[in-house]
Amino acid sequence: MPAPSKLVPCPRCGVPSVFAPENKWRPFCSERCRVIDLGKWASETYRVPLDERPEDSEDPSAKPPES
Repeated sequence: MPAPSKLVPCPRCGVPSVFAPENKWRPFCSERCRVIDLGKWASETYRVPLDERPEDSEDPSAKPPES
């Protein structure tokens, strides 16, 4: 007996979609949601945050400037 297909919410619209090889747009519910999501990445609406450090927190092993 094959395992039942897992349903996951579409990352774009939230509609339950099958997360299995038979859904060629997984994890999205449709090609439309997949293309909309791709467009948001391409237009830089979505961004991966950088781990930015404050400028004064440089290498802790560096010696302070001598006066």
